[in-house]
Amino acid sequence: MWTSVFIYSIEHPAGGYKKIFESCEELAEPIPAHVSGKIPAWLTGSLLRVGPGLFEIGDEPFYHLFDGQALMHKFDLKDGHVTYYRRFIRTDAYVRAMAEKRIVITEFGTTAYPDPCKNIFSRFFTYFQGIEVTDNCLVNIYPIGEDFYACTETNYITKVDPDTLETIKKVVSDSNHPTFGMTENYFVFVETPVKINLLKFLTSWSIRGTNYMDCFESNDKMGTWFHLATKNPGEYMDHKFRTSAFNLFHHINCYEDQGFIVVDLCTWKGHDFVYNYLYLANMRQNWEEVKKAAMRAPQPEVRRYVLPLDIHREEQGKNLVSLPYTTATAVMCSDGTVWLEPEVLFSGPRQAFEFPQINYKKYCGKNYTFAYGLGLNHFVPDRICKLNVKSKETWIWQEPDAYPSEPLFVQSPDAKDEDEGIPHLLLNRKYILDLFVIPK
Repeated sequence: MWTSVFIYSIEHPAGGYKKIFESCEELAEPIPAHVSGKIPAWLTGSLLRVGPGLFEIGDEPFYHLFDGQALMHKFDLKDGHVTYYRRFIRTDAYVRAMAEKRIVITEFGTTAYPDPCKNIFSRFFTYFQGIEVTDNCLVNIYPIGEDFYACTETNYITKVDPDTLETIKKVVSDSNHPTFGMTENYFVFVETPVKINLLKFLTSWSIRGTNYMDCFESNDKMGTWFHLATKNPGEYMDHKFRTSAFNLFHHINCYEDQGFIVVDLCTWKGHDFVYNYLYLANMRQNWEEVKKAAMRAPQPEVRRYVLPLDIHREEQGKNLVSLPYTTATAVMCSDGTVWLEPEVLFSGPRQAFEFPQINYKKYCGKNYTFAYGLGLNHFVPDRICKLNVKSKETWIWQEPDAYPSEPLFVQSPDAKDEDEGIPHLLLNRKYILDLFVIPK
C-alpha cells in the first residue's frame, strides 16, 4: 500500500543492499515467483528487464556498476500467477570472456588488457589494432516493430527472443537509445557540462589502455544549455536557453502550454559527473561509508523548467513565464540568451527520484499530474515513489530489506483517472524473488 509521506532517509546498517552487486547464475527453466497481494485478472503478459548480473570473470573483477555483463529477466503473468526466468545475453563481450576466462573487451569503468599468454610482440600489436567497442547491452530492452532489442550506450544493439531469451544477433545501430524530450511539435535537447574528450578516447585508449570513464570531462564554466528543434520541418531553433550546471540522465515528461514548453527532469546539481560515484568499491561498502561517499556526490532534484517560445530581445530583465501554476522563470539576458531558473518539484538530502515513469499511453507530451520513480537513498534503491507534480505531494512503497527496480505503470482497462492502474514492482534478491502489486 502507498504511504503519503515526505521522503526521508531510511538506514540500512545490515548492508542487505550489497546483494544487488553480487553475481547471479542463469536459470535452467522458469520458476514460480511468490506473489504478495492479488494480481488483477486483466494483468497478463510478459515483462522483460535487463541489467548487470555478472560482476567478475574468473579472478578478474569489474569495477563499475555499469560493467556487469547483461542479464535478461522475464516475468510471465497469467491467471494471477507469475513465473520468472533469466539468461545472460550472448554478446561478444560475454561469449569471449567465458571462452577465455578473463575480461576481453573494455567496459565502462574496467579496462581489458591483452592476453598475458601472448608474447610481447603480439600484445604490442593488439594495442594498435584500434578501439574495440563493447556490445554489453545492459541498459534497456526496446521493441522495434515486432522485434525486441537490448541496448547499451554504444552503437551496438542485440536482437533477442522475448519468449526463450535466446540471443539472435548483434546489430550496428545509427545511435543508442534517445535521452531527449519530445512534445507535440518540438524536440527538447539538454546539453550538460559532462563531455567525452574525443581526442583522449581515440589516442589514450590504444596506447595506455584507458576505459570509457577515463575519457569523460566536466566543464565547470559552461553551465547547462537547452536546445529546441521543430518536428516539421525538422530544424533547430535559434533560441538559446541556459541555466546553472546539472547532470541529467532521465526526462520525466514535457509538453506545450500557452506558448511555453514545460520540461520536467530528474537532475543532479553541479558539474561533477555522477557516474564517478557508482564504482562498485563505493557501492559495496558498509552503510556509514556508503553515506559518506554519497555526501560528496551531486544533490539530486526533480526540477521543472519552462521555455518560452515567443521571445523578443527588448524584454531584457523580465520574467517571460506567465503560466500561473509554476514558479519557474525565464529571463532575457543582454547577450540574447534566456536564463532559466527551475521550480523544484522534489528534493530530499541525497534522496533521488530516478528512472521515472508516467501514464505514457495517455499523457506523454501532455499536461499531466503523476510521476512514478525509483527512490535512491544515497544511491541505494530502497523504495518506489509516486509524485504529484502539481501539489508536490509524495507517496512511497517500502519494505525492510527490499531493493526494487524501477516501476512500470500499467493502466487499468477503461481507466478514467490518470493514475488508475498498477505500478508494479520487482524485487530481485539473492535467494528470494517477489513480485509486489501496488494498486492506485
